[in-house]
Amino acid sequence: MKIFFTSICFLALVSSVKALDAGDIVKMELAKQKLYAGQYIGALNLYKEVLQKNPDDSKVLHYVGFCQFQLQKYNDAEESFKKAIATNKDVKPETHLLLGKIYLHNVKIDEALAEFNTYKSTAKPKESEYEEVDVYVAHCNNAKKYMAAPVDVVVENLGPAINSKYDDQSPAISADGRKLVFNTRRPETTDSPRDVEGDGKFFQDIFIATWDTVNKKWNQAEDVPGNVNTDAHDACTSISPDGKQIFIYKNDVKDNESRGGDIFVSKVVNNKWKTPEAIGKPVNTTYWEGGACISPDGKTLYFTSERPGGYGHSDIYSVTRINKTEWGKPVNIGPEINTAYDEVGVFLAPDGKTLFFSSNGMNSMGSYDIFKSVLEGGKWSKPVNLGYPINTVFKDGPLVVSADAQTAYFASERTGGLGESDIYKADLSNYAILEKDNKKKVNNGLSILKGTIRDGFEGSGIAMADITITDASGAVVMSTVTNDNGEYFMTLKGNTSYTIKASKKGYKTGEEKIDLKLGTTDTFSLDKQIMLSKEK
Repeated sequence: MKIFFTSICFLALVSSVKALDAGDIVKMELAKQKLYAGQYIGALNLYKEVLQKNPDDSKVLHYVGFCQFQLQKYNDAEESFKKAIATNKDVKPETHLLLGKIYLHNVKIDEALAEFNTYKSTAKPKESEYEEVDVYVAHCNNAKKYMAAPVDVVVENLGPAINSKYDDQSPAISADGRKLVFNTRRPETTDSPRDVEGDGKFFQDIFIATWDTVNKKWNQAEDVPGNVNTDAHDACTSISPDGKQIFIYKNDVKDNESRGGDIFVSKVVNNKWKTPEAIGKPVNTTYWEGGACISPDGKTLYFTSERPGGYGHSDIYSVTRINKTEWGKPVNIGPEINTAYDEVGVFLAPDGKTLFFSSNGMNSMGSYDIFKSVLEGGKWSKPVNLGYPINTVFKDGPLVVSADAQTAYFASERTGGLGESDIYKADLSNYAILEKDNKKKVNNGLSILKGTIRDGFEGSGIAMADITITDASGAVVMSTVTNDNGEYFMTLKGNTSYTIKASKKGYKTGEEKIDLKLGTTDTFSLDKQIMLSKEK
């Protein structure tokens, strides 16, 4: 899973440690090397050793607080930064910046604004975060605005069946709402491996839960069955609408295929998930690729990448499928969505046109917020912040939406959860999340049409058969192709009549009229089998 490092300008070591003895200078240099490498625990231990002999050194206090901040020990970091400021001597401007971030994290908006303004008045314009402080000020102002006008949703923690006292992240849901896949850093056993070179926490694994259709609740989540999780970080970024593929982010220095961060795919066979396979070029590169999701028709992949040529750190790209194993040339989806900051956690809704993602840019109310954009006439609309209480001053996202558009699932680091980050659900009954203006029309949910195209009566499924759906006027509303088993899966507007047409070279075209209903409490699903006969 990608770790976002706060950029910071380090002064020359000699000027920052001139009051220290030779031994402490060596420790400071070693600590700096560990800090640059993201080894915050090791760096913190060294800085604390120096601090024992130099308790009033504002710069040592700053670096102690910086490490504590990166390790999410915010109370300890706040105390260290306050002590540094209280020395009134050579206080690094970044101390005020980081203290402001902590105040924002603690929803002390006015105090945060004061520290950000102090940073800007004391820092030199050439310092690395001088311009970024304007983003943090914007976050504070956005937080005030959105919290004063909350959207009409009810947010609820999914509870101990899903969440733990550890980090639970990145929910992904199948279109029928019956499979929930997510990432967790809980230990599976008492001797589960830890990321000792990073943050010291347990490595990330993929878990899955199924929906209890009788009691209307999620069953206890379990380690995803099959050959998916390893001793390194494994993270699911999405599940295909039909629930038969999961897209996985892997970053394992011991694995040449995933070193640096790449996208993999695992398919389910007999309820077991197969060993993930790299999606390959041109989607994966030597740069960081952090996650992917597939469109409902299976033709377009959306993913995030830090490859050159983007607009910021991590951008969202799309790529069109050429055939079963090949993809076209990835395309950056443009500056309407991508910014100079991070765009991550991408999810395309079952309607095939509403894109959800998280960003830490100017329009967030703190850290990462969840946004949506709608594809209209080949162009993406200006992203809209989903508002409070879906978004908070904490890190929020990624978010996924059920096919009936009645429930959203998302991760958040907000206070009051069971662990560091928990998975929540939002009741969307009064918030039309798939409508551009968020206002309810009649029903903005969808229904499922699925089935198998077979070779004759009860014959085997026909792979790569073309499926076309037309409405009453004859207009094509969706098309796709069958998978290796001859199966297809679509999400379409309910309470509507359609014609389904199936074709494959060497077979006579099959065509049937269907009436697709709309569920009232659950997503309606119609299973339609079509038999094709061979041409003579």
